[in-house]
Amino acid sequence: MQEYFEMLEHARWVTTISGTGWMYQAVEITHYFTLFILVGTAVIVDLRILGVTARRQSVPQLAQQLFPWVWTALALALLSGCIMFTTGAGDYYADTVFRVKMSVILLAIVFTVIVRRNAANWDRPAANRALYKLAAFASLIFWIGAILAGVEIAAISGLG
Repeated sequence: MQEYFEMLEHARWVTTISGTGWMYQAVEITHYFTLFILVGTAVIVDLRILGVTARRQSVPQLAQQLFPWVWTALALALLSGCIMFTTGAGDYYADTVFRVKMSVILLAIVFTVIVRRNAANWDRPAANRALYKLAAFASLIFWIGAILAGVEIAAISGLG
């Protein structure tokens, strides 16, 4: 598998992106900007479910307003993240912190999906609010973990 990622790293389109400053910077800016939108909007809904913020608006209303932004930002963050990955694929693949980050992001996405699916049920009398709050708390923790892992990759590993 390592050989495949090393080969990917040296593909012509990847070397063009990584070797052209403005192209790589455009991908990087897109990645970070969409992550801010993704995590920010998911956290707002999580905090609303936990009763910390936006109390004047119902959970279903807030989720309906913000989750289209979550999914759009997620798609763009994944696309730009994949492009960034390819520019150092061999190094990233071998990096344990990168693998942890990807695992934490997967868990964050899973819990964000759980929160989204249950947000519409929040106002119903039979709603299990304790479980919804637990899912929102887990989503919040995993998104924070993903951010910290990303910072760790940049600071310690010297990658991306």
